[in-house]
Amino acid sequence: MKSWTVFLCLFVFLSTSTSGSTRAEELNTTNSTETIRFGLTAVVMRENLRFLDQWAYYLKKKIGQPVEFVRRRSYREVMDMLKTGSLDFAWICGFPFVHKRDPEFIKLLSVPIYNGKPLYNSYIIVHKDSPYQSLDDLKDKIFAYSDPESNSGFLYPQYLLLNKSSNKDTFFRHSFFTFNHAETVEAIAEQFADGGAVDSYIWDYMKEFRPEVTDKTRIINTSPAFGFPPIVARVGVDLEVVWRMKNAIMEMNDDPNGRKFLDGLKLDGFGEAPPNLFENIRQMALKVQNVNSKPNLASLNTSANSVTKE
Repeated sequence: MKSWTVFLCLFVFLSTSTSGSTRAEELNTTNSTETIRFGLTAVVMRENLRFLDQWAYYLKKKIGQPVEFVRRRSYREVMDMLKTGSLDFAWICGFPFVHKRDPEFIKLLSVPIYNGKPLYNSYIIVHKDSPYQSLDDLKDKIFAYSDPESNSGFLYPQYLLLNKSSNKDTFFRHSFFTFNHAETVEAIAEQFADGGAVDSYIWDYMKEFRPEVTDKTRIINTSPAFGFPPIVARVGVDLEVVWRMKNAIMEMNDDPNGRKFLDGLKLDGFGEAPPNLFENIRQMALKVQNVNSKPNLASLNTSANSVTKE
């Protein structure tokens, strides 16, 4: 009986204190010891890895469950882990997002806001001292892609090559994957490759924090705007957990501590966006797939779902 009295007094104190709204929010968060696993790929810069543990702790306090960021080298690895249930959430790319899955195992949770919009571009870059001015100039040269399931680092340049007279698979003398946008920029800067395709967000981030690398490169092509790499939830994750994660991420901009992490990521925040934000990526993928005509290529999703309140 005594313990119940103590609890009641504590509850009244928390409810009536000046910071009551924050503490009441924490009381309403269902605590669980089950760890939420959140997948990441090269969309997060190496320089940001130092505060991932702090971000995980921030999300834990907001959600009421431990959060673990799980970093993998490729988008394929992350998508496979989502499929098998080894991940609950992930920050992926628009290209794998538009692939059709049967049964579907992910839903759109949120999209980062960058420079005021949920958009980014692909850059085709070359060394600053090279004579190359366009993709045509890179014929029979060495080209660096980021990831075979990256929109900005693979799909977009493949789409550009569809309009070339020669076979897109033989346009370059040699091509390779770095599996990391920053390493693609480094490969061009150090002239291991003549050209490469990178995420504009990563290149812009490096321009601010590693100018000694980006200053050795030059942009020769900027793509149309694409939907920024989204955050997704795995179908089957408890809906209450999904909503707590969505709220925690989307309210970061309104929280001083959350704002610090956004500043570190150079993002304005996380917002909502319809799945058709990625429609131009889907259209590019369909065209590239039709040209390839390979039977093992996945068909593409025409109407991916978002997380909605039931």
